[in-house]
Amino acid sequence: MNYIKGKIRNIIYQNEESGYVVAVFRVKETNDAKMDEYVGKTVTITGIFLDINEEETFIIYGKAVRHERFGFQYQVDSYEKEKISSKDALIEFLSSSLIKGCGKNSAKKIVDALGLDAIEKIKASECALDNISGIPDAKKKTIRASLLEYSSADEVLIKLKEMGFSIGEATKIYKKYGASTKYIIEVNLYVLTEIMDFNKIDNIYRLYHDETDKVRLKACIIEAMHRLSSSNGDTYYLLEEIVDALKKEFNIILDDITLDEMIYSLEEENKIVFEQGIYYLTLYYESEKDIAEALYMLNANNITPFYNFDNELKRLEDENKVVYNEDQKKAIKTALENKITIISGGPGTGKTTIINAIVKLYIKMHDFSPMEVLQNIALLAPTGRASKKMSSSTGLPAMTIHRFLKWNKETGNFGVNEYHKAQENLIIVDEMSMIDISLFDALLKGIKSNVQLIMVGDVNQLPSVGPGLILKDLIESDLFAFCPLEKIYRQSENSYIPYLALEIKEKELSEDFLNQKDDYNFLNCDSVHIKQMIKKICLMSREKGLTEEDIQILAPMYKGENGIDNLNIVLQELFNPPSERKKQINYGDVIYRENDKVLQLQNNPDNNVFNGDIGYIRQIIPKTSKSKELIIIDFEGVKVEYTKEDLKEIKHAYAITIHKSQGSEFSHVILPITKNYYKMLYNKLIYTGVSRAKKSLIIIGEANAFIMAVKNDYASSRKTMLKEKLMHKFILNS
Repeated sequence: MNYIKGKIRNIIYQNEESGYVVAVFRVKETNDAKMDEYVGKTVTITGIFLDINEEETFIIYGKAVRHERFGFQYQVDSYEKEKISSKDALIEFLSSSLIKGCGKNSAKKIVDALGLDAIEKIKASECALDNISGIPDAKKKTIRASLLEYSSADEVLIKLKEMGFSIGEATKIYKKYGASTKYIIEVNLYVLTEIMDFNKIDNIYRLYHDETDKVRLKACIIEAMHRLSSSNGDTYYLLEEIVDALKKEFNIILDDITLDEMIYSLEEENKIVFEQGIYYLTLYYESEKDIAEALYMLNANNITPFYNFDNELKRLEDENKVVYNEDQKKAIKTALENKITIISGGPGTGKTTIINAIVKLYIKMHDFSPMEVLQNIALLAPTGRASKKMSSSTGLPAMTIHRFLKWNKETGNFGVNEYHKAQENLIIVDEMSMIDISLFDALLKGIKSNVQLIMVGDVNQLPSVGPGLILKDLIESDLFAFCPLEKIYRQSENSYIPYLALEIKEKELSEDFLNQKDDYNFLNCDSVHIKQMIKKICLMSREKGLTEEDIQILAPMYKGENGIDNLNIVLQELFNPPSERKKQINYGDVIYRENDKVLQLQNNPDNNVFNGDIGYIRQIIPKTSKSKELIIIDFEGVKVEYTKEDLKEIKHAYAITIHKSQGSEFSHVILPITKNYYKMLYNKLIYTGVSRAKKSLIIIGEANAFIMAVKNDYASSRKTMLKEKLMHKFILNS
């Protein structure tokens, strides 16, 4: 393995969170022929370090590279600190700034008395320095404490690497847990699942412990409950569900006595809550309780009447050349006069129009200056595309909830919270059906208890990816001002999309769903011909001047003959075929090409790009001897640099899942439906897909599969207790 040995001379850049370092390194020794000429000279090194200083000698393993911008560098894969093997080196180390309280004279006395293993002797015994004269007792304590502190990080790093963690993972762990890492390793490695994959931690733990070890059993119970919430959206569980999940996920079968013992122990540790025959993860139990408390406090504030409402609304109608129906007028007035208002309606019912009116009248009501508008109003949505839609309709800034709450991707914490609250007085949240229990809890913690909170959404859409049924539970509690929107506004006399959505919602399809309309068509097609039919429609659409930016294919699942992965291969070939003028890059078995349409899969608030955002690859900069590949992706004007390793965060977006389309609208939607999707054919999914279409919708596939999906209520069975907690809180305090 190639290495260079030497000392740090200067730290150019250091990221405290990730541990990434750029430094000047003086090379003392090497076995790498490329580095021979640098012996006795300095070279720039780059890599991850748990801790780094200029007093120690490092042995660095890696390779020489040439960066396009920064020139010749040594790229660090791993490193170790040179063991002290001479008397002079030991004296130098002990008298360095690393060890507090120990000057050169004291260091010499220690080495003369204790020899080359002085460090180990001092660490092992509090009395090791007792017989050395000339060093005050207070300094002896300081020297030993400093040595113990210094050695701890090194020992932990070495142990983590021995256990199978990479240097990057070890650094991440130590940065998070510090001196507690050693205790975590010895007592409960599963604490690390807060920041790392459970399966990796479990595999490492089983190398050192029995599979039925109690620590592991309890960790697996907690993980089984988390996985139930992830797959089902539940916030609580029945005991038999936990037992089944343990068997399915980990092949663990416990007798009743052992199970009771583990459950009792987890209750004592406050990791789970047992109440009225059901089990919660404490996280979700506390979230439901805190949400009920926060909404009760918010709702208790006085209503603010809008005395001149009718006149002001008429002025707004004249100004915007619109006429609001009675439901819309009621929704606008209710939202302006109540502390908590819920507005729910399907496509074409005017939710965006209502948000715009509320904002304009609220500004008028309070006579805000432009600066005061920004200080007092927050427009929020769970996705980037939904927030951009709010911004374009109101002319005001809007943002994702994560960005508003100053979410830190590295720590998972929110900078805006119960201790540092946002100061806005009007909070409007769109696409409420997408918000899970944890995010809603975080939002309520981050806003003042006297704000006006307006929640807008469509209760018939897909529920949130995370646990909970927030919008549905709030409506069904019947505790808050609720304004349903029923009237649909046609795009033309022969338009059908919003009416189809209504029929799907009511599970009462008319024969119209098979007839062509101005904005809709159903094309009967066998599953084997779906890909070809989609291709044909896209070709015809291109002839009419439409591009891949105008057309969005939505499908229920990734895998299978007509899954998204296969559709994207066909559509990439159609919309963005290979060309000598376009660079491309392979990532696994996927080819990404300049001009490709791609989907962001993770929130990246630092770059203002969020899960569900769609962008285009504008440039691929090939790998050279100087630098890695770079992929430049443009998300509606926000350009983000990706390395090849970052491509795990994106997928092609010619076809995307209906789940990922939530919070978005697309001009022209193509929706394939086949019985091959049977696992994903249910009412809310199809409703959500249909309601994404703005100008036109084409459904391709089997009519029987479509009818089956409309009648399937699969997604309505989430188990939550928020409604009950709300009712209990309000009734108890009424």
